[in-house]
Amino acid sequence: MTKRRLLTASLLIVLMIVLGLGVQERAGAQQPTPGQNVAPGAETPTFKTSTQLVIETVGVKDKSGKPIEGLTAKDFIVTEDGMPQTISFFEYQKLPEGPADTILSTTPVPAVAPLARLPRTQIAPETPGDVRYRDRRLLALYFDMVAMPIPDQLRALDAAQKFIRTQMTPADLVAIMMFDNGAVRVLQDFTEDRERLLSIIETLAVGEDENAALSDASSADNGAAFGQNDAEFNIFFTDRELSALQTAASMLGKLNEKKALLYFASGLRLNGANNQAQLHATTNAAIKAGVQFWSIDARGLTASAPLGDASKGSPGAQQMYTGASAMATMTNLQRTQDTLWTLAADTGGKALLDVNELSAGIVNAQKSFSSYYILGYYTSNPNLDGKFRRIKISLREGVSGDLDYRQGYYAGKDFKKFTTADKERQLEDALMLGDPITELTIAMEVDFFQLNNAEYYVPVVVKVSGSELALAKKGGAEHTLLDFIGEIKDEFGSTESNVRDKVDVKLSELTAAELTKRPYAYDTGFTLLPGKKVIKMLVRDAETGRIGTYQTTFTVPNLNKEEKRIAISSVVLSSQRVDMRDAVFNAAKDKTKGEIQQSVNPLVQEGFKLVPSVTRVFTRNQDMYVYLQAYQQKVDAAHPLVAFVTFYRGQTKAFETPPMQVTESLNNRLKTMPLKFSFPLQKIPPGEYLCQVTVLDPTGEKAAFWQGQVMLAQ
Repeated sequence: MTKRRLLTASLLIVLMIVLGLGVQERAGAQQPTPGQNVAPGAETPTFKTSTQLVIETVGVKDKSGKPIEGLTAKDFIVTEDGMPQTISFFEYQKLPEGPADTILSTTPVPAVAPLARLPRTQIAPETPGDVRYRDRRLLALYFDMVAMPIPDQLRALDAAQKFIRTQMTPADLVAIMMFDNGAVRVLQDFTEDRERLLSIIETLAVGEDENAALSDASSADNGAAFGQNDAEFNIFFTDRELSALQTAASMLGKLNEKKALLYFASGLRLNGANNQAQLHATTNAAIKAGVQFWSIDARGLTASAPLGDASKGSPGAQQMYTGASAMATMTNLQRTQDTLWTLAADTGGKALLDVNELSAGIVNAQKSFSSYYILGYYTSNPNLDGKFRRIKISLREGVSGDLDYRQGYYAGKDFKKFTTADKERQLEDALMLGDPITELTIAMEVDFFQLNNAEYYVPVVVKVSGSELALAKKGGAEHTLLDFIGEIKDEFGSTESNVRDKVDVKLSELTAAELTKRPYAYDTGFTLLPGKKVIKMLVRDAETGRIGTYQTTFTVPNLNKEEKRIAISSVVLSSQRVDMRDAVFNAAKDKTKGEIQQSVNPLVQEGFKLVPSVTRVFTRNQDMYVYLQAYQQKVDAAHPLVAFVTFYRGQTKAFETPPMQVTESLNNRLKTMPLKFSFPLQKIPPGEYLCQVTVLDPTGEKAAFWQGQVMLAQ
C-alpha cells in the first residue's frame, strides 16, 4: 500500500473518531436509526468550537541595548502555565530611530468645530493576524477633563501641541481620547496628520474642575453647608474615572500592535480599599489589551501654602495651628500621585510627576518604543474562567538576548461566572461605549406631554423581542431578570436625568413558542425642560448576559412659543390598554417614585395604562387607540376643538373617523384638552398607511396636523 493510501485511510479513521466523539458529547440526544425519518424541529447534531488568540509583543535587545533583528518564530519558545504553545502568527515591527520631523509653524490652527460637535469616532479594529500599522508607533493622548482644573487643562493641551509640532517623528501615529461628562470619547483615530490633530486639540474647550471634595483636616470649613455625603460621592467618582480608563484600554485592545496611553490628569486619589477592585480591573484590562499607561501629572511641580491657596476656603478648628492641615495637604498630594505611579508601573509604563515640562512624558513613552516582535498563538486552555495565565517566553538554545514582554494575562470569563462587580462593570462599559451593542433586539419610543409652563413629562417605552426571552426559557429558567439603564443628556453632553431598574419577568406560565410572538414592554418617564436631548437606553438579560443598547436624539419643543398653530403633544398609537392591577412583571423599583410617575403620566387613566406601539405594526383583529393632548394656555376659556384621524394610502384616502368635538378641558393653566380615539381595524385592508391626526380650532381659526407611518397586517 502506498504512502498516499495510508495517509487517506488514517484521515478517514480520525474523521470517524471525531464524529463519534462529537455525537457522544451531546448528552440526552437521540440519534435516528437508518431509514428513520427525522421529525421537523427535532434536534440535529451540533458541533461547536472556540479558539482564543493570544497576542504578545516581545522586545529583544543585545547587551548594548540595541534591538536584535532577523529572528524567526522558530527562535522563540512560548509556554502558558507551563504548557508549550504553538506560534501561529509572527511579525516584526521595525521602528525608525530617526529624529523628529520638520518643526511646524507655531501659528494657531483654526478650530474645526465647537466642543459639543467635536468628531466622535472609534478605534478601527484589526482582524486576528492583521497588522494595519506596520512599523509605526501608536500613542494615544487621553485627557481626563473632569479631573483637571482649568490651569492644568491648559498645560496638558499645550504639552500635546508642543509634542505634535516639534517632537513627533515620522514613525508616530497619534490618537486623541477624552473623558468628559461620564463617557469616553474618541475624537481622532490613529493618524499622522498633524494639522488634523492640532485642530482638534485647539478646539478642546476648557471645562470646570469636577474633582471630588476632600473631607479631612485640609478641607474647607463650610459651616452649615449640607449635601451629598462626600465619602460616598468620592468612591463613585473615582470608580468612574478608573472605569473610563478600562474602557479606553479595551478600545485600544482591538489592535495587535504595542500601544501607549498618555494619561493627563491632576492626580487620582483612591478612597482606601473601596476603589481597589476597580483599580485591579483597570490594570488587568490594560495588560490584557497590551496597553501601557504613561501617567502625566498635569499639575507639574507644586508648592502648596501651609493653609491652602485661594482656590478654597481656609480650614477651621485647631488643625490650622497644630500643623495637621499642612500635613494632610501634603499627604493628599502624595496619594494622588501614588495612584498615577501605580497605574503606570503595573502596566509597564512610567509616571511623570513634579515636572513642569509635561511633553517630556510623551517623549519618554516615544523613546521607550523600539523595534519588537509580535507573536500570536491559540491557547491550549479554552476555559473562560477569568483566571491568570502565566506566560514565559524564551529564546532557543544558541540565541541570546534580553526579552521584554508581559508576564501573563487574565483569561476571558463566561457570563455565568461573573461576580456582582463584574456585572456592574459590564453595564458601565456598555453605557460608555459609543457604538451600539445589538445582542438584544430592542426598539424604543419617546413622547412628550406638557405639565406646566416650564416642565414636560416624557414617557419612554422600550420593547424587547420575545425571542430573546425565549432563549432563557429554553435554558430551563422559570424567570429572567432584565437590567434597564437610561440616561438623558442635553445637546452639550451634560446628564439631565437617568433611571436604573431591575425587572423580574416570569416565564413559568408561558411556553418558548408563545414568548417568540410576544414582545416585552418596559416603560418609564422623565420630567424635563424644553430643548434638544439625547437618550441612551441599555437592556441586559441577566440570565444570558446579552446586552442591547438604543440611542436616539429627540426634541422637547417649547409649546409656549407656538403662535400660529394649536399646541399639541406627541401622538400615541396603541392597540393595548393594561389594567394597572395586573402585574406584568415584579420590578424592584422605588414604589414612591412609581406612584409619582403614574400620577403625572397622561397615559394612565381610570386605572388603565395605554401601552404605545413602538413599532406601529397592527393586525386587523385589533382596535387602535389614538391619544394626544391639545393646549390653549393663552386664552381665558378653552375653545371647542374638532379632531379626526385619517388613513392615506398613497394619495388616496382609505379611512377616516367621524369628526369628534371636544369642549371640556382639564382644570389647569394650560387648558389641556385630551383627545381620545378608538376604532376597529377589521374593515381596513392590510398594507402600509400614512396616519394623519387633524385638530381644528374653529373659534381661534387655528389647526394642527400630525403624520406617521403605520403597518396593518392580516
